[in-house]
Amino acid sequence: MIIMRILKICNGSFVLMLSMTLLLLSLNGCGFKNKPIPPQQVVPRAITDLRYQLSDKGVTLYWSYPIETVTGRDISEISSFEVYRAVVPADKYCKTCPIPWGQSMNLPGGAVPDEGKKTATYESSLLRPGNMYFFKVRSTAGWWAESADSNIVSFLWNIPAKAPEQLQTTAGDNVITLSWQPVTMHRDGSPIKEKVEYQVLRSEGGGTFEPVGKPVTETKFVDTSTKNGRKYLYKVQALSIYEQAVVGGGESETIAAASVDRTPPARPTGVHVIQTAGAVKIFWEPVHTKDLLGYRIYRRKAGEKKPVMIGTVNAPYVMFTDTRPPQNTERVFYSVSSIDNRNPANESARSQEAMVTLQ
Repeated sequence: MIIMRILKICNGSFVLMLSMTLLLLSLNGCGFKNKPIPPQQVVPRAITDLRYQLSDKGVTLYWSYPIETVTGRDISEISSFEVYRAVVPADKYCKTCPIPWGQSMNLPGGAVPDEGKKTATYESSLLRPGNMYFFKVRSTAGWWAESADSNIVSFLWNIPAKAPEQLQTTAGDNVITLSWQPVTMHRDGSPIKEKVEYQVLRSEGGGTFEPVGKPVTETKFVDTSTKNGRKYLYKVQALSIYEQAVVGGGESETIAAASVDRTPPARPTGVHVIQTAGAVKIFWEPVHTKDLLGYRIYRRKAGEKKPVMIGTVNAPYVMFTDTRPPQNTERVFYSVSSIDNRNPANESARSQEAMVTLQ
């Protein structure tokens, strides 16, 4: 009996020693030569630009991929995103009450570009009227490397307003004016009693539609941030304004427009004339404008009110010869205008007239 007890004790000690040996081997002999990376060096920075866009179908969330860890190290890939949602009945909403977040929804991540930003999106159409919705996002860069919460976005969802109709545009010089019909009905046909505003959305070069300016109450919007000759796509969204929040409504059909350069070049100066044998030479100072095409030359006989264009000159030339001056008058007046390369061309005001006495 004593011997058996000794053997059991020895066997137990052997098992304990063997287990400790295997543990040490797993820690020191597993093939890793680098030091463990501190967790904070792989945890992405919190997302700070979470935003949303409401439509009559639901909500779309947007945010940028984190590009650094909390310690400032570059991130090459985001493993996934965790989207959290909370729903609170509008009549029970309390600004100081805690937000009842639900289970997160996992979205796949992806590689982070070397330059520029990469945008992630999430769409939700399962929204119930009369409820406040809250969203936040976290990102992960591997096991145990989850970021802190993003900024929180919230909105009220009710029956959306119908989309604005009869959207029209008028192009001007570096400006595009939009107009549409007022929205008076909800999507279900019920009349609108709340205040309605309109948000103009613009896409440039086929990209994502982005808000232009702030929402307006009138059914007209002047976009002064356009560039001549560049094509833009527009649509207008109706917004229902409630005490708790704003509900995004329908979006109009898309319409294309391009602002038109209607600014003429500068008015020519320094016009003077010289009579030669059977002709008159007109000279002037050059106009320095990038889009200058040339000049138009005008002639007016004494006693006439309106001058007549008698020729054109392409830049950079600043001289014109009138080879057929009038024979039945003594005094003749010449003036010059400048034109740009638009079609049709924008023409400046005519210069001051220069007079010549024909002999």
